[in-house]
Amino acid sequence: MERTAVGGVKGSTPAPEVAELLDGMPRQRGPLGAATVLAPRPLPPVLTEAATSRAAASGTRAFRPWRLLPTPTGTPFTFGYAAVLVVTSLITTYADPDLVHALHQGSSTDVAHLVRTPVLVLLASALWVAGEFLGSYTLGFLLVLTALERRIGGARTAVVFLGGHVLATLATEVPVGLAVLVGHLPDSSLHRLDYGISFGVAAGTGALAGLLRPWLRWPLLVLFGGMLVVDLLNFADPLTNWGHLISLVIGIAMWPLVRRWRAAHTRQGSVGPG
Repeated sequence: MERTAVGGVKGSTPAPEVAELLDGMPRQRGPLGAATVLAPRPLPPVLTEAATSRAAASGTRAFRPWRLLPTPTGTPFTFGYAAVLVVTSLITTYADPDLVHALHQGSSTDVAHLVRTPVLVLLASALWVAGEFLGSYTLGFLLVLTALERRIGGARTAVVFLGGHVLATLATEVPVGLAVLVGHLPDSSLHRLDYGISFGVAAGTGALAGLLRPWLRWPLLVLFGGMLVVDLLNFADPLTNWGHLISLVIGIAMWPLVRRWRAAHTRQGSVGPG
């Protein structure tokens, strides 16, 4: 039998359901006039979960000036410590001068006190600001410790601060005691006023520099270290000035440790609440 172009038998009427079909074209079977409906393909999300996290992280890293100063929730250690310094500075300013001198003398980390009550004076000496309250080291305390605590947490920031304060104090006072013991210095060198937060601030500055980008790290070290060297060359208070340089070196020596602490703090923050 001879077939027509549409696949029917010559002289016969093609079936309605195949009247519109063409030979050689697959997947044409179905009710006449029925349109082929394609399943909608899901559109790819604009941002994957990782990209969303990165976008959120970049948003949180946007510069916000108020983050330069301590807050009760963001940096509780620095904020609480600053509150204590405010109280002791008010005592220094408004209390009776004889009482203030007695408090400073009792908190001094001189050799005589270190021999008798080392732990007490090492802690008490860090509760006072030497000189003016709004001096350079107070400003450094607020900025440096706030930045450090936001990166490694409060407890670790306390370790850096107290580590620099204690080690630099011992590094400067122990040689004085030995010099007195062998007769190179008079006995009066065992009794001197030595208190304040500057050793801890210097150590914190050195440690913080290791967490900054190079374009911030090296100018910070050059400027701060240069200031300490100038103070030392002026020979106004060589023992304290040497302590500042030693504290800065202690902070720099802690770079491997504080960098591990920053990584751990970042991981804790990523899995913590909000």
